[in-house]
Amino acid sequence: MNDAHLHLIVNHFPIVGPILGLLVLMGGIFFKNVPIKNTAYFLFIIASVFAVFSMSTGEGAEEVVENIPGFSKQLVHEHEELAEKLAIILYLLGTVSVFGIISNIKNHPKAVFFSYAIVVIAIVAIFFGTKVGTSGGEIRHTEIRDATVQSININDNQSSTEQQEE
Repeated sequence: MNDAHLHLIVNHFPIVGPILGLLVLMGGIFFKNVPIKNTAYFLFIIASVFAVFSMSTGEGAEEVVENIPGFSKQLVHEHEELAEKLAIILYLLGTVSVFGIISNIKNHPKAVFFSYAIVVIAIVAIFFGTKVGTSGGEIRHTEIRDATVQSININDNQSSTEQQEE
């Protein structure tokens, strides 16, 4: 098992986790159920841990795929930039979720505030997660690339071929 395989295994939960967590949290808020909210917070914490794993395997995954035909440095760079932003948001989401759990356990008056703050952070994480997932998919799935990305990829391949011929 190489880094590309590991990256493919772990990279889905930082994207799907916030979606699941938000749905669970919305249920917890609607039903005013603290254990359901804590379950959502736990999902967010797990998503942030998986973000660490995903980020740590990304560079190795790039090394594995960079010699495959159709590889685009620009697509990988865009994916890396978006992934770094998502990771920061997920680290924040996980950290605030820890405070959410603690505030629920202690019946702190700010517990409701944490619930709504976490909803906002989760929505931002979901937005960036969709961008990261799409940009990651475009690296190897040429069928989902738009026309401008495909033309850039063709130019990248032509440049690589010309450099190899020299």
